[in-house]
Order: sequence, then C-alpha cells, then structure tokens
Amino acid sequence: MAVIETMKQSLRRLPLTGSAADVLSKMVSKHCFPGSREYWERRYAQGGTSGCGSEGALAQFKAQILNTFVKENSVSSVIEFGCGDGRQLRLAAYPRYLGVDVSETGLRKAMREFSGDTTKSFLGYDPRTFRDEARFLTADLSLSLDVIYHLVEDEIYLLHLEHIFGAARRFVILYTSDSSSLDVHEYVPPHVRHRPVTRDIEKKFPGWRLRERVKNAYPHTGGDGRLTSFANFYIYEAV
Repeated sequence: MAVIETMKQSLRRLPLTGSAADVLSKMVSKHCFPGSREYWERRYAQGGTSGCGSEGALAQFKAQILNTFVKENSVSSVIEFGCGDGRQLRLAAYPRYLGVDVSETGLRKAMREFSGDTTKSFLGYDPRTFRDEARFLTADLSLSLDVIYHLVEDEIYLLHLEHIFGAARRFVILYTSDSSSLDVHEYVPPHVRHRPVTRDIEKKFPGWRLRERVKNAYPHTGGDGRLTSFANFYIYEAV
C-alpha cells in the first residue's frame, strides 16, 4: 500500500494535462487498483463510507431532485444499482425501493439502517452473473447515483448500463460525469474513470430518450472536490 500511495503522490505532482495525464492514470490503475468490486468491499469493510457525495449539501441536492421527480411523475417503485451503505437513501421519499450492490459489507450496513422499514429491500449484485434476477426485477424508475464513473472496467460499465435500462419500465436517472462534455486536466484517482455516457446510451439504447439534464448545484471547478462534484443528473424516458 505504501508503494501505491507513493506512486499516486508522484503522479499528482507531475505537470501533466490531457492525454498524457490520462495515460499515466490508467497505468497506475492497471498495476495498483484491485477492481471496482474489490475496492468498494474493502472500503466498507475498513469502516469507510459511500463518500462525500452522499452527505451534506450534495446529498440534499440529490434528494431534492429525486424526491421531486418521484412525486411529480407518480413513480410507484424504484430500483437502485449501487445503493452502497444507504447514506443517500436516508433522505429519499420513495413508495417502494430495492437497492442492489456488489459489496456485502455495504449491503449489511444498509439493511441494518433500514431494518424497520418494510418499504425497502436489498439484494446482493454481481454484474457478471445477473441473469435470472434480471428477468424479475423491474421498477418504474431505475437509478444509478455516483456509480458509473467508479466503474473502471469496460465490461462492468457496459453491464451496468444494460441492467439499469433493462430494469426500468418508465424512467432511468443517472447521476454521473459524462466525458462527452467534460474536460478533465487533473489527476484522476485509480477508482475513477470518466465515460462518454450520453453518447454510449444513444448508441446502445435507442428505445430511450434523454428527457432532461439537470446541472449540479455544486459543480467541480478544480481543487478540493469534497464539497463539489463532476456529476450531473441525466433523466431518460422510455419512448
């Protein structure tokens, strides 16, 4: 771990921009990063949380957008891919909810948090074996919040999109970065990879249209990112 941290710190000090920074970041990820599933399980097991995006002003912003959408569109059920430890869910107002996640430790934390709430259920999720479950798990609204840019593996990213849209009957809401319109000129940690999400969805899911893009109230402009975010809301509707 000390070697990995030294590599990270060295990379941060290099005056790199554009493609050079991207290449070096991917090199560090390849040699030092255990994979998205292993990263989150280890993070929760070591006492970590779902992160700054699920607390404070960012969490309040996300909850306001989502709760308003659910109410105004008479959404009766929600499924969330990547529910984590349930910190963001504390602010949610959903009639019925199913949260799935790759981390057993994160799920246990969420289940303890909401053990007395019969409107909420949780399920372990392995993207590579999510077949039989996919035939039965559907909801009015499918969510992915602060997840996509943490999926560093191409296969897992594509499966994630497939499962999100496959589970949605009416709406999909993504809260993510989108490299189609994002210009990153700073160090990106190994557990982050920005993707051209809207472009990929347009190609792969023609039965869905981008209904609305909601800009983040606290956009990231460089420096300390704990109180800001690269993510915006992308709201899709079945056509």
